[in-house]
Amino acid sequence: MSKIKAAITGVGAYVPEYILNNHELSQMVDTSDEWIMSRVGIKERHILKGEGLGVSYMGERAVKQLFEKTGVSPDDIDLVLCSTVTPDMPFPATASIIADKVGIKNAFHFDINAGCSGFIFTFITAAKFIESGHYKKVLLVSAEKMSGITDYTDRTTCPLFGDAATAVLIEPTTDDNSGMVDYIAKSDGFGRNHLYMKGGGSCYPASQQTIDNKMHYIYQDGQTVFKNAVSNMADVSVEIMERNNLTADDLAWLVPHQANMRIIDATARRMGLSPEKVMINIQNYGNTTSATIPLCLWEWENQLKKGENIVLSAFGAGFTWGTILLKWAYDGDKI
Repeated sequence: MSKIKAAITGVGAYVPEYILNNHELSQMVDTSDEWIMSRVGIKERHILKGEGLGVSYMGERAVKQLFEKTGVSPDDIDLVLCSTVTPDMPFPATASIIADKVGIKNAFHFDINAGCSGFIFTFITAAKFIESGHYKKVLLVSAEKMSGITDYTDRTTCPLFGDAATAVLIEPTTDDNSGMVDYIAKSDGFGRNHLYMKGGGSCYPASQQTIDNKMHYIYQDGQTVFKNAVSNMADVSVEIMERNNLTADDLAWLVPHQANMRIIDATARRMGLSPEKVMINIQNYGNTTSATIPLCLWEWENQLKKGENIVLSAFGAGFTWGTILLKWAYDGDKI
């Protein structure tokens, strides 16, 4: 009997209409297009506007687009997972809110927080449910409203982040030419001191003091994060190639987390990949945290071919990092 594997069978996405470009940002804080482009490679980012609109608003739209593209009904879904660091609220899970909004009634649902590695970690989790044989259709939503926790007076972090949501359908396959082949997932808790949001949890509940001290915004020790991201993303990406006896010629695509062009370039060089094999859209969306990798898959979907070897790689808060090797399951231009 052939082994059951988890395959991506459809991708949907939603990005807000409002675009915050570098010129407008330079009117808000002491920065410039040249400074931002030279350091991270971001030209613009999409921002969700509107009172009371959060991750579930974007996630609902991404899911509905996915259902329309694939013909899947809400009643078909067995499990909903949402990777996010910016949930609608501490509880209930944003996955449950999205499920209710789109009419999913036959599934259970929960959130996963793994920072910018959220899609990698959540895909691995979904794959295990699929591989068990008990689940046929898993919905993975990766959605972030990073603008809600970004300090637009901090020139070191405010150029980096944008808002977006993606929805990925994951189904079982026994085809040797599709599905997840291998993965590596790692964490090191020392990173908790270098990338975090201090306020709003049980240690420092919201108060006037936490607000005045700007504790509800992202804090990042840029140098430490950059150093660890470059080495760890590249290390696991090369490791997964080596243990599966793959060369750069065997890979169709690298889909890296879109945090910084220098990190992306360093990872691709270590893997021996030419720029033509690397998905890059950071210039248009910025860092949408757990949504960056599936947002690339959504944009490149019509170029993807069944059986192509694709490496997904990310690094995020925690620290967390990981990579997935998969064979693409369908010809995207036929969707």
